[in-house]
Amino acid sequence: MHQRLASLLLACCACAFNAPAFASPDMYKAAIDHPARTADDRKGDAKRKPAEFLAFAKVRPGMKVLDVSAGAGATSALLAAAVGPSGEVWAQTPKASPKLEARLAAAPMANLHPLVAPFDSPVPAGTPPLDLVTINMNYHDIVNTPTDRAAMNKRLYDALKPGGALVVIDNAAKAGSGLTATQTLHRIEDAAVIDEVTKAGFVLDAKSDYLHVASDPRDQPFFKMEGKPDDKFALRFVKK
Repeated sequence: MHQRLASLLLACCACAFNAPAFASPDMYKAAIDHPARTADDRKGDAKRKPAEFLAFAKVRPGMKVLDVSAGAGATSALLAAAVGPSGEVWAQTPKASPKLEARLAAAPMANLHPLVAPFDSPVPAGTPPLDLVTINMNYHDIVNTPTDRAAMNKRLYDALKPGGALVVIDNAAKAGSGLTATQTLHRIEDAAVIDEVTKAGFVLDAKSDYLHVASDPRDQPFFKMEGKPDDKFALRFVKK
């Protein structure tokens, strides 16, 4: 009996050692203030609300994270700062991103790895099981490519650990519009994202209104709104 109890305690200790640590608001503030973040990153903070994003995504030190469609790397750099030196972030782009390369040349981050891979298969062989995948403001853009999104979402599902999360944030389209506004307005209906992602096996875990703007009529592209705030949605899915 004592030997069995000792074995259980050792197993629990091992689990606790391997589990990502708890993240506090102070840790998120430190990530937001990280010197690797650029002036343009900070300029966008008022609209993107990075503290709320990190909290909604439940980002913790030590996490292994894939940022899909990373672009110039603003979200990737924030995530890399938040997961710390014990964590890792892969910044996926479908082709090499000169802006991401310039960012890392100016302010190297040892735990941020540029990754060129197609959206259909955004996780290369050999990547460790992931804690988190993010698609920030870009699911609608992926719709406008020839990507097999069912294959993409299934690959993301398979790459995550049980209990891992996929967080999708995007520009909100009108209810009932589905995918029809992705190219004209650069918006997408949240219900369309939920439908596609849950077909891959994900379960919708939470929605957040931290980027919701009720005054947005959702009939214009966000970049034509003359500085007015635009409506966005945030969805968190989990792998059970």
